[in-house]
Amino acid sequence: MALVAARDEAELIGMTVQALRRIDRVAEVIVVDDGSRDATSARAIEAGAAVFRRERALGKGDAIDRALQRANADVWLLADGDLGSSASALNAVLESVLEGDADLAIAVFPPVREGGGFGLVMRTARWAIRRLCGFDATEPLSGQRAITATAIAAVRPLAHGFGMETAMTIDAVRAGLRVVEVPAELSHRPYRNVRGFVHRGRQGWDVVRAVVPRAFRLR
Repeated sequence: MALVAARDEAELIGMTVQALRRIDRVAEVIVVDDGSRDATSARAIEAGAAVFRRERALGKGDAIDRALQRANADVWLLADGDLGSSASALNAVLESVLEGDADLAIAVFPPVREGGGFGLVMRTARWAIRRLCGFDATEPLSGQRAITATAIAAVRPLAHGFGMETAMTIDAVRAGLRVVEVPAELSHRPYRNVRGFVHRGRQGWDVVRAVVPRAFRLR
């Protein structure tokens, strides 16, 4: 089952859902609409997804965690709503888990992505993961992941907001789960603009909030 995090993604969510539905072993796509102010939910439904919608935003980690309480699957495919047609490339990530090669598989984007940030948050997350659990992450912030039900239970509750991915990797490695990274031809919405810098600021703060308790073994 695919679980898609989205907020104000009306432009791309339809293409994302359609691409995920083309993956043979994805039985259902659920879009978690975290307080969108646009037509994200309507576009997702039109594309064939079920929608869990919240009127007020909780933040990514909390919204996904609540969605996990409402649905069941042996394997989850987690994706962001702005992948568009490139979401079909997550088939390789999903196969790594379905074939038994990993408990948690994380998508690695192509090395050159136009419109990205300056890398500060990514470097911070990468350093924290290496320091706290010894895993050398290429793509520490990637929300594109496949994970077994047993593994997701071991890393819940998910960290707040955009700290979800960094915390999930740390918790999974510490729990002795098999974590791998899988190259995938994915693309995100460009983020080197005002919206992107605001997003990176929130992401950085959420990563810090997720890492600090884990540094003191409080999680």
